[in-house]
Amino acid sequence: MIRHINISNNELRKKIRHREILMGGNSRLKIYGSLLCNSGKRMSKNNRVFFANAEEAIQLGFRPCGHCMRDAYQTWKNGFIQ
Repeated sequence: MIRHINISNNELRKKIRHREILMGGNSRLKIYGSLLCNSGKRMSKNNRVFFANAEEAIQLGFRPCGHCMRDAYQTWKNGFIQ
């Protein structure tokens, strides 16, 4: 997990271009999703984190975004709420 406040914009772009970063998340809400998600684009830079993949986010206790990852979110929701 990489915090947005701990990485320069140039280094961040480089990691995204080289596919070292594939997912973004909100550290306060513990939600992860696509880098293109409109919800993620609106969040504070202080709360934004980046992951190499979804598995890394899940291991750190993050849940899928309900906007950009609807199927994964429904699977997560059905697994926890029954």
